[in-house]
Amino acid sequence: MWLILGLIAIVATFINLYMYKVGKDYRLAMAMGLSFTALTLCAEHSLISNWVKGEDWSALLDVVPTMEKTLWILTVVCILLNIAPIFLELKNKKIIT
Repeated sequence: MWLILGLIAIVATFINLYMYKVGKDYRLAMAMGLSFTALTLCAEHSLISNWVKGEDWSALLDVVPTMEKTLWILTVVCILLNIAPIFLELKNKKIIT
C-alpha cells in the first residue's frame, strides 16, 4: 500500500510543478502531494508495526535501516518540491515590485 501511495504522491508533486509552470492554480495538487506523502509514511509505519507484532525481526533488521534514510530523504525532497512554487511566486512578486 505504501508503494501505491508513494507513487501517487510523486505524480501529484509533478502535477503541482506542471500546473505552476503553465500558470494554473496549483494549490490542490500541492495539498494532494503533501497529503499522499503523509499517507505513505503512515502506511510504512503500519507495515513496520505489523512486522513487530509478528515478531519478524529479520525483516526489521533488513528493511528498516535503509528505509529510514530513504523515507527521510524522499519526504524532504517531496516537501521542497511541493512548496517550491510558493517560493517562486514570492520571488517573482518581489522582482516585479
